[in-house]
Amino acid sequence: MPHPAASEAKPRSVSASAASLRHGLHAFLLVLSASCVIQTIAIPARAHDAPSGWSYPYSCCSMQDCRPVATKAISERPEGFVINVTGEVVPYRDARVRPSPDGEFHWCSVAGGEHGRTICLFVPPRAY
Repeated sequence: MPHPAASEAKPRSVSASAASLRHGLHAFLLVLSASCVIQTIAIPARAHDAPSGWSYPYSCCSMQDCRPVATKAISERPEGFVINVTGEVVPYRDARVRPSPDGEFHWCSVAGGEHGRTICLFVPPRAY
């Protein structure tokens, strides 16, 4: 007759294996859930839209950097466009100067700040 402890050892071993499997499955599901949450809150790699509906290019904008500005926010002088709030001069032939699809000024600055460096400046057609 087998020893009573021997017959109990087998179920405990199976029970321990099941517990280990449940623990591993739980850990896997936790990691999977965390990765889904991270993917959900990650910022998509695309630009946001101007109020008139056209999209700011991603090279100018990280979902927050661009916004329309009043005509009086931008001045012109022989050297280029002047961002009045910062005094920064963006030369007319600078690659950051782009035509505005809606005929309004749009300014893209680092972190969308009022005192940030210009990333892009969308300008309306000039009437000569």
